[in-house]
Amino acid sequence: MKNETNIMVKNVVDVVLGGFTYWLFGYALSFGESEWTNAFCGWGSFAINPGEDEMGRVYTTFFFQLSFATTATTIVSGAIAERFNFVAYVFFSAVNTVVYCVPAGWLWGSHGFLFKLGVVDIAGSCGVHLCGGASALVASKLVGPRLGRYDEGEGSLPMGSPTNAILGMFMLWWGWLGFNCGSTFGINGDRWKYAARTAVTTLQASIGGGLAGMSMSWYKNHRLEIGDVVNSVLGALVSITAGCALFTTWEALIIGIVGGLISVIGMPLFDKLHIDDPVGATSVHGICGIWAMISIGLFVQADSLLGFTSGYSGLLRGGGFYLLGIQSFACFCIIVWSMILTFIILTVIDRFIVSIRMSEWEELVGADFAEHGIRRRNVGVSRAVSVLGLEHHGFDYSDIRPQGDNPCHVKVLGDMDMLNSRRGSTLSKAVGQVTKNNFRTAIIPSFLTTKGNKKKKDKKNQVSTTQVTPIDNPESLLDW
Repeated sequence: MKNETNIMVKNVVDVVLGGFTYWLFGYALSFGESEWTNAFCGWGSFAINPGEDEMGRVYTTFFFQLSFATTATTIVSGAIAERFNFVAYVFFSAVNTVVYCVPAGWLWGSHGFLFKLGVVDIAGSCGVHLCGGASALVASKLVGPRLGRYDEGEGSLPMGSPTNAILGMFMLWWGWLGFNCGSTFGINGDRWKYAARTAVTTLQASIGGGLAGMSMSWYKNHRLEIGDVVNSVLGALVSITAGCALFTTWEALIIGIVGGLISVIGMPLFDKLHIDDPVGATSVHGICGIWAMISIGLFVQADSLLGFTSGYSGLLRGGGFYLLGIQSFACFCIIVWSMILTFIILTVIDRFIVSIRMSEWEELVGADFAEHGIRRRNVGVSRAVSVLGLEHHGFDYSDIRPQGDNPCHVKVLGDMDMLNSRRGSTLSKAVGQVTKNNFRTAIIPSFLTTKGNKKKKDKKNQVSTTQVTPIDNPESLLDW
């Protein structure tokens, strides 16, 4: 909860800076047309301003592709949440347009080498989601896991706000219908038929993914874990996106089921490797993006109306291995490009501009407080401030007022804090009950606690400083 505003602000940055750079040079590298255009990238139409004859085509393509470009960057922000330096992210968001726009030209530009091979990716499973998922994997590995994340094992952490997660899923679920249906680029001629099929297959796949995720969650935990349900639906949506206008409803259901299982099973596997991806972006967008492309090479039937598949059918439709081969080749190209470019961009930012990692102090008090001056009534944050202090950081918080406090609750909570402060011998236990959870998300790591109590204590009465650190001035909690 102490980083939620920071995460939302990063999404604003993605649209503002990512949108500006896509207008400035992103569209040109994807779809620019000039004598310099080649199979690798487009060239021309920088800072787009088309004439009357072309403005309809250019503006619709720009508007639609801009949403793809910002989505690819937003995928990365989830994987590096709660420990990535905000200033570093601003630089990354502005430059990351290059990571998306060049392979977008490969897939959808008439000059692109993947387009000429006949690669099928109707709505962006490869160009958007796999691109973002591969970048997310590199970014999360470079920035490292959150403090203490794997000290107690690789188990999943409790969600900060399951209600907000479900609300976000519904927003994405609804938006995905427009995302996919819009990729038919109109409803004139026979396109309305593809748009109608797209709506149904998108919904059908998400149903299959939700069924798979709910079943898997119930099997593993004997209850429905919100994270599993959310990620299974999103993984299914990613999985259907590449061929949304081409599959039958049965195929969409199967593809969604597999995508849902991939997203649920994938997160624990990355945790085993100590790759800290809080939202499972690599699993949901990366691995499911690969499955989306492979499923086209297996199931798709050559369409005779608009020629989306260039006359090719999938392996299980009697089309041989060609379509499966070029779909796999496209995945390889996007993965290599995205991972290498992301590594270069983040390394340059980290070494020559600003550290990509928050300081330990910033991570413990939370980015909302450290970066944006948002102060909540949160005992975990108050405790971190009490232990670490603010003075030596030169941080002026005198004019920062608490956000979201219910005035009716303030006095009641203050009285509870005062009661705890009067229980001298049980203070540590009281604070521990408020701040501790199974995975130590609110516990101060041992290397930051007060050092060296030289007096020997009876082991039965000794409280480990790696679990709970008493607050020197308990009354200070009343100010928070």
